[in-house]
Amino acid sequence: MKVLITGGAGYIGSTIASALVDHGLVPVILDNLTTGRADYVRDRLFYRGCISDGALVDQIFAEHPDIYATIHCAGLIVVPESVLQPLRYYRENVAKTVQLVDHLLRNDCRRLVFSSSAACYGAASGEAVDEWSPTAPNSPYAQTKAMAESILSDLAAAGALSAISLRYFNPIGADPQMRTGLQIRNPSHVLGNLIRAWERGERFTITGIEWPTRDGSAIRDYVHIWDLAEAHVAAVREFDAVAGKANRVHQVINLGSGRGTTVRELLAAFEHVTGARLTLREDRPRPGDTAGSFSRNDLAQRLLGWRPKFTTEEGIRHSLEWRAIDGHLNLGAPA
Repeated sequence: MKVLITGGAGYIGSTIASALVDHGLVPVILDNLTTGRADYVRDRLFYRGCISDGALVDQIFAEHPDIYATIHCAGLIVVPESVLQPLRYYRENVAKTVQLVDHLLRNDCRRLVFSSSAACYGAASGEAVDEWSPTAPNSPYAQTKAMAESILSDLAAAGALSAISLRYFNPIGADPQMRTGLQIRNPSHVLGNLIRAWERGERFTITGIEWPTRDGSAIRDYVHIWDLAEAHVAAVREFDAVAGKANRVHQVINLGSGRGTTVRELLAAFEHVTGARLTLREDRPRPGDTAGSFSRNDLAQRLLGWRPKFTTEEGIRHSLEWRAIDGHLNLGAPA
């Protein structure tokens, strides 16, 4: 079985591709390498280009007419950047998704697994959320994910396609076999900031200390990237049972550990893994920040038979292991 992965040269997409291979499936990757890396698609079926390029998508399906489904991971993901460049995010994440879906339908590919985000919830209270919790996206990035989901829902209602939107919480870690990992050397997320502070001997900044959580710092749900990848394999294999074939359905599913971890708790886990002690600095929240939320993942267990296996500390350990390997290889990951 072949599966088209847009954005398959990025952190999440490349890990999903490895999981597909490990389960005997064949990934076909479409990526323009804006943030993805060419070495992540070495020895894989790869097409370099944009998801909006209809001629290229047509070529892919002409050469691989047996593609069963598409996993759509391509897009921009940095919340503060989206606040400063909203038009770019709407163009890349919404307009181009519409174009991609148009190309897929023209090629009669009507199974779509969408890389969505728990940012759709916009939870301000640090509470657990499930798939029926109200959405309240509070950044342009989050809006683009919610808008794409709405488009897929409308298309499913019209009978055009079936879709599963997987709302990711906070991916950490790397492929346990160290084939791929986070390709950006200076990510803006909390674990990236922890790693940089540790490497440089600098203070670690907690952005926001008065959130309505148990210790005042923001709360997140950290899910290991390999658990996330395994969920995509399950989504492909169980697609027709979950999202329908004759009766088109758009199904939203949370992907998270099911546990909330505050920034201070993540710091404690990081210090336990590294044996280091970091100096702290407290600051105001960044644009687009929220108190956060964590997942109820009962639906993923019921529909996909999926349960996360890796702990937060294992995610931290794999992130550090990958960073050391990647730095040693000096493959020129973008700064």
